[in-house]
Amino acid sequence: MASIFRQISAVIAMTIGGLPSRFWGSITTILSIALVVATLLAFLAMSAGFAKTVAGTGSDDIAMILGTGSEAELNSTMSSEAVRLLEESPGFARDASGRPITSPELYVVVGANRRAGGGEANVSLRGVTPRAPDLRPGFRFSSGRMFEPGTNEMIVGAGVVREFKGFDLNSELQLGGSSWTVVGVFEVPGTVFDSELWADLPVVQSLFNRGPSVQALRARLESPASLAEVKAFVASEPRLQVDVKTEKEHFAGEAQSLQYLIYFGWALSITLGFGALAGALNTMYAAVEARSKELATLRAIGGFPAFMGAITESLVLALSGGLVGAGAAYLLFNGLTASTLGGGFTQVVFDFNVGPAQIVAGVQLAALLGLVGGIFPALRAARTPLLKLGAD
Repeated sequence: MASIFRQISAVIAMTIGGLPSRFWGSITTILSIALVVATLLAFLAMSAGFAKTVAGTGSDDIAMILGTGSEAELNSTMSSEAVRLLEESPGFARDASGRPITSPELYVVVGANRRAGGGEANVSLRGVTPRAPDLRPGFRFSSGRMFEPGTNEMIVGAGVVREFKGFDLNSELQLGGSSWTVVGVFEVPGTVFDSELWADLPVVQSLFNRGPSVQALRARLESPASLAEVKAFVASEPRLQVDVKTEKEHFAGEAQSLQYLIYFGWALSITLGFGALAGALNTMYAAVEARSKELATLRAIGGFPAFMGAITESLVLALSGGLVGAGAAYLLFNGLTASTLGGGFTQVVFDFNVGPAQIVAGVQLAALLGLVGGIFPALRAARTPLLKLGAD
């Protein structure tokens, strides 16, 4: 048993030592697999960054109330009477004066131009009251101030300023046929709120012809367990046609719908992987043909050491390509700011995230390509008759 391990070790050392003599074929295989891995990681990084931003939004102690059957704010509607009824619900936290800590909000889609010249995109304009920041843990102004109620002033998320033109502090812009002034830039780090514009609720209702209705009511709960009290109150009040969940649950549901990014990334990478696999097979078959005399010697020792030498060479090349692709993806994509369409058909600004989980997935794909690409040449090296190898 010890002798077979010594033979395998000697064959592997000989195989790896001979890689420089097959330099160009080896480089081609490494770069092919690196491209496959980098492509996969680009999609995984985009999906992970987007999911982290969406799923990281919201809190377990904030109730998110939408019209019945509405999965997104965009298709929800709620009357001012419903808002007044809901604010009587038990379970809501109250301020020093005894008023419930709530935020009725209106959601409007408006156009914006990308800084990178990518054309027009949709962004969220949210009509809010001055209470809205109290319902966003971590809210802070990076510059400027809060809008004045009753005016055409707005504050904008830092993500909007990074990704779109015309929203810098003190900018004048046209939205919905009206002029607006940006008086503040705010941050709610790691959330979708960084991708929004905020303005006074009554002004947005008036200028966008929405009447007194809103689309969502956010309310701070006395505790996460208080959600049951709110649900019981809603169920007992026939005038309320609304659904109640925590804000965390609402955004986690939106994040799950983004799995298509992962599926598409894997599908594209596997398609490219077939091309890389063909390159790996060509390289390994060429290596077997070029080393026919060496393989004849190895076969005299035994077929299994020859098989292990060939399969190891393929895995080394593949894993090298995987590491090169992972390194390139990390340098190119990690932390890159981008935006994509969110649950409300508006852009959500997020940062690509190339983390350990994504890198491990890329290296695993590379190892699979190396194993599949090397197994048939390795079998040829192990099974070809000695007389044929010697003649070659």
